[in-house]
Amino acid sequence: MIASSSRQTSIFRTPLSLVSLLGILLDPLVIVAALLLAALHWGEPLNAQYVLLALLAFSLSFPGRSLLRHTRGAIVRDIFSDWVLLASILLFFGYASGYLSIYSQQALVTWFVATPLLLTGIHLALRHYAPKVLSSRAHQRTAIVVGMNATGLRLAQQLRDDPLQATRLAGFFDDRCPLRLNAAGERQALLGRIDELVGFIKQHRIDLIYITLPMASQPRILNLLDALRDTTASIYFAPDIFVTDLIQGRIDQVGGMPVVAVCESPFTGVNGLLKRGSDIFLSLLILVLIAPLLLAVALGIKLTSPGPALFRQRRYGLDGKEIVVYKFRSMTVCEDGPSIAQATRNDARVTRFGGFLRRTSLDELPQLFNVLQGRMSIVGPRPHAVAHNELYRKLIGGYMLRHKVKPGITGWAQVNGYRGETETVEKMQRRIEFDLDYLRHWSLVLDLWIIAKTVLVVLRDRHAY
Repeated sequence: MIASSSRQTSIFRTPLSLVSLLGILLDPLVIVAALLLAALHWGEPLNAQYVLLALLAFSLSFPGRSLLRHTRGAIVRDIFSDWVLLASILLFFGYASGYLSIYSQQALVTWFVATPLLLTGIHLALRHYAPKVLSSRAHQRTAIVVGMNATGLRLAQQLRDDPLQATRLAGFFDDRCPLRLNAAGERQALLGRIDELVGFIKQHRIDLIYITLPMASQPRILNLLDALRDTTASIYFAPDIFVTDLIQGRIDQVGGMPVVAVCESPFTGVNGLLKRGSDIFLSLLILVLIAPLLLAVALGIKLTSPGPALFRQRRYGLDGKEIVVYKFRSMTVCEDGPSIAQATRNDARVTRFGGFLRRTSLDELPQLFNVLQGRMSIVGPRPHAVAHNELYRKLIGGYMLRHKVKPGITGWAQVNGYRGETETVEKMQRRIEFDLDYLRHWSLVLDLWIIAKTVLVVLRDRHAY
């Protein structure tokens, strides 16, 4: 039983490639090197205090991550936001402990300024040259895909589009005749039937075999795996569940038994604590800073139109459970029934002062109290009225997946142009796509980036009425 569990565990270990190893070590090593060079530049001896700071910086930045697949803009954004966060932590603890004064101020300033510039230059250079090096014949491996189905075609496209894989696709093996295959453009890549695969591998240099046969074909897969034991090729199985839209898809274990996560919240374990801690800290900080503004807005509402200053509305929260959210009242009505019309441009229900609140998003500020209550997060998919949820969940596939996390005051969709009215199903569809993209790629740095970008969007966006 123990041996079986051990074998299952080893099967699902992720091998450490040279690209991933480079991503893990590059940033910490560059940060340490920049510190030591800055100290030497200003004539500082590399004594215990600088060694200690170097070790601290290395531990806080380890492990790094590969940015080779990021866009240039994303590389610059991620490097500078990560470095500002790390430098702020070091400065805070240095000031609080009193050790900041033992370091050369010129050396620290040089280090703080030079490090992100150096990291950006190195990552941009790697992004440019690494694909060219890896795509050369000397570094390439040859792969075969068994199964010309939707999964196999998608995998083949990934191999072609990503030069960092350093893999050349030789072709497909499938038992169906070419005329029955849906991918007409791939028929010339069909190398033969599955029972001819082993013979082909023995005659040609094949490094990788990807099996994309349906899981219903288990006997065929087992027979194929048994036959491939007589080859030296590496074998991978791509089950057809990966055709679906994965949310935080990963391999996990339950008591040593491997399971595949198809749809999961990103806020499990440590990530959940990190998300909640940042929500509490930021909401308290913002509320303290804007307390006079909240009072002024509440007074302005009471003086300009009859009715309460705060407006409560039912929304869907985490796991699709109903919550009550707070907003400053911006309309002459407080609708919360089975049918609610979205605000539109020149909406007669919006008061003059309310229009100003909606354009500047000041009407959303009371939701900071929802964040403290644990009903919402500062960043997450925007909560829709219950009536709107019931409508769109029937029209848009995967709509309810956005409720795998708490709703947010601002979100990835809002900073990408989908703020305010969504008068068509297509616009709501795009908003949901951004919400799901946020779930797939969440990080604390992404949250901070969205918060910073929200300020810019509010100042220049005119989509909220």
